[in-house]
Amino acid sequence: MRTILITGPGGSGRTTIAAATALTAAREGARTLLLSADTADTPGTALACATGPAPTPAAPGLTVWRPDAAARFREDLTAFQDRAANVLDLLGAARLDAEEVTPLPGAEELSFLRALRDAALSERYDLLVVDLPPLPQALALLALPEELRRYLRRLLPPERQAARALRPVLGRLAGVPMPADWLYETAARWDVELAAVQAVLTDRDTAVRLVAEPGPAGTEAVHTARLGLALRGLRVEALIANRTLLEGAPDTWLAHPAPDPGPATGLAPLLSLLAQQRKALADWQESYDVHPVPHLGRDPHGGDDLGALAVPAVKPELDPVEWPVTDRIAEDGVLVWHIPLPGAVRDDLDLIRRGDELLITAGPFRRIVPLPSALRRCTVSGAALREGELRIRFAPDPGLWPAAGR
Repeated sequence: MRTILITGPGGSGRTTIAAATALTAAREGARTLLLSADTADTPGTALACATGPAPTPAAPGLTVWRPDAAARFREDLTAFQDRAANVLDLLGAARLDAEEVTPLPGAEELSFLRALRDAALSERYDLLVVDLPPLPQALALLALPEELRRYLRRLLPPERQAARALRPVLGRLAGVPMPADWLYETAARWDVELAAVQAVLTDRDTAVRLVAEPGPAGTEAVHTARLGLALRGLRVEALIANRTLLEGAPDTWLAHPAPDPGPATGLAPLLSLLAQQRKALADWQESYDVHPVPHLGRDPHGGDDLGALAVPAVKPELDPVEWPVTDRIAEDGVLVWHIPLPGAVRDDLDLIRRGDELLITAGPFRRIVPLPSALRRCTVSGAALREGELRIRFAPDPGLWPAAGR
């Protein structure tokens, strides 16, 4: 299944573009699911049909789903109380009724990730279009599965379960039930679920479409988002320049401006906006596959309006995102790890080697990545940022690297 992740600054029209993308794909014959994180029914407004917490048919070949985070959180908490019943009873804890539970911070994000996993594993669809939250919430959401898995492995290492045979003895000696079994089982289940989400996000058939209005604010948001996505190994398939004022098009509202009543309310603001859009589009076209989407002069509503947006079709194949390691031992005595970081600034980069992991800071973003196996037997000998690519040099450690001829 192909997966298209769509996000952009708040107010950029990302949900409408997601709806148009899904509808276009469905009309081209793909069985399409639009999964939206929007708590309001913005997808339904764009598609001219109501959508909700259950998957709802919106057009031939198109289904829309807006998961109910509160309901899923109540279900998860109830299940947790059932599994931890012995410990809760021992502590004299009062159970929470489902009716009195409200989602905690982060519950909506976890609920949405589980829905994304369920949708991606479904065999009912050919294409999954995901309407993510606005930036920067979307970037934090995309980082969540990997970060949570890392925390779980550090706090509850699976190898610690080797001592599980001693728990019944410890339980009898202490006179209390030991919670370790269900705790590790819960951690293992979470790890499996998070790994499934992470697999969807890192799949070669998953791509990101950024939506922004061409202008100074949109340009800054796109620049920041591109760096954050690159650090996560996610590709930007297309940049949708939304609400673009198409000059010279005879069938657009811009081609028939109202008479100029005076400088205060005349065409001066419109001409200024056109100039800003021209500059932003020229800058974007140097780095992105840019698709201008016209401003209709109104909020799109219904299939005809969404079709008029002319969003790009989904590409059948994508080039994989790679962080290759090149062998330059014969020439320079090093291995070089190439990490694409378009838009990164040298002064905002920081690298820390910690065991078999590398902590990478790029501007406001930070990621801890495991080193490829060959680099774990090396020491960092330097790094450089060239043409939007971070190149880290690793020198083989003589004590760990096999000598020539062995």
